[in-house]
Amino acid sequence: MKDYYKILEVEEKASIDEIKKSYRKLAAQYHPDRNPDGEEKFKEIAEAYETLGNPDKKEKYDNKNKNPFEGTPYEDMFSQMFGSRNGFQQQRRKSAPDKVVRVQITPIESYKGEEKSIQYMKDNHCNVCNGSGGEQQVCGTCGGQGFQIKSFGTGFMMQQIRTACPTCAGRGYTLIHKCYGCDGRGTKSAAHDLRIILPKGIDSGQYLKIENAGDFKNGEYGDLVIQIEVIPKDGFEKINNDLIYNLFLNLEQVKEFNFLIPHPDGELKMESPKIFDTSRPLRLKNKGYNGGDMYVKLNVKFNRESVK
Repeated sequence: MKDYYKILEVEEKASIDEIKKSYRKLAAQYHPDRNPDGEEKFKEIAEAYETLGNPDKKEKYDNKNKNPFEGTPYEDMFSQMFGSRNGFQQQRRKSAPDKVVRVQITPIESYKGEEKSIQYMKDNHCNVCNGSGGEQQVCGTCGGQGFQIKSFGTGFMMQQIRTACPTCAGRGYTLIHKCYGCDGRGTKSAAHDLRIILPKGIDSGQYLKIENAGDFKNGEYGDLVIQIEVIPKDGFEKINNDLIYNLFLNLEQVKEFNFLIPHPDGELKMESPKIFDTSRPLRLKNKGYNGGDMYVKLNVKFNRESVK
């Protein structure tokens, strides 16, 4: 198992704020845009921060370090031989699928890495039947296994295929009496509010994964996958690590010697170019995302009727 504390150059007792501070420093140092040879190191740092920067994942990681056999083939071997005895906890893959939600954010929100409230529809377990769907009985077709095994061929050519039981749809049980609260579904859909923290510089196509924040299915909650889409807003755009701003000027403003450019960190003062060329954007170094630049596109806009 990788030593995430060593990768982020912090002690095991470091606070979340200390971990975040060290991550930002190392990410800036090894970012591929600044350090062409730092791509692998940058990925390793991001992987470490994804775990240690999340309190729940950090706790699980710390617990695994205390029990080095957990989640390994040795654990599987002991689980098969002794069940869950000798302190080995059997790991299993979630049977509840991920829930995918697309969230639109602005270039400014991406730049600042702000906390953001989102709302989505979530299937919660029914409080009346506690998610069971009602009174159950073991499926008579599959004997509660949830699947059937069909054999094809003979001798050495025989093959077996496991398919979901058609009677219980793979659940292993059928309902005798449906729950009046959920009509046998075991879930009730409702709007759910959630606050998320956006990593600075997050881009379209990237995603955040939040454990147990998805729909309730097969007796447990799945994970929530948040797909990010950065959309233009208030004249700002995001292209990779560059911040783009569309500046609109009238004829009088074109003659001025300086422009005031809005920026997430505060207004910036920029000298007007000697040759005013709207086909060439103006560049402000290191004013973009993660060491990227800011580009100001010049646009002239005026009312012809006001020109004498």
